[in-house]
Amino acid sequence: MRNQRYQLEAAPSFMSYEFISEGPKGRISKLVKYTETRIRGIYNLGFGDKLGDADDFDDMAISNNNDSVRVLATVAATIYTFTDNYPNVFILATGSTSARTRLYRIGISNYLEEIKEDFNVFGLLNGQWREYEKNQNYTAFLIKRK
Repeated sequence: MRNQRYQLEAAPSFMSYEFISEGPKGRISKLVKYTETRIRGIYNLGFGDKLGDADDFDDMAISNNNDSVRVLATVAATIYTFTDNYPNVFILATGSTSARTRLYRIGISNYLEEIKEDFNVFGLLNGQWREYEKNQNYTAFLIKRK
């Protein structure tokens, strides 16, 4: 993505990533984690404010640090690194709230042509996975590296 992003620190397994959001609310530690779902080869992308020293996060936290575009660009960068190391997996993503899912949908739509250069993108609509198209009210997203 063209936007600025934060410097990432990846775990040796490339299954989790940490970075620091900086803005009017100060420095806020963020954590991105990939966990395999019950379906082999499909990994859930989880993200939120890091909880202390634990390898856990709060995906309901509202930071309001005025850097959402930069934060989303940083999360997107983890998708590239993750799929560089795990090229044959699918990534499942959805927001922890409908408002966050809408934010992710807007982000994907704004950069769809760029994303499609490297990934196949699908959206969940009415219980069915479809190739991602703009202006659809998807409830989840599935991404696969080309």
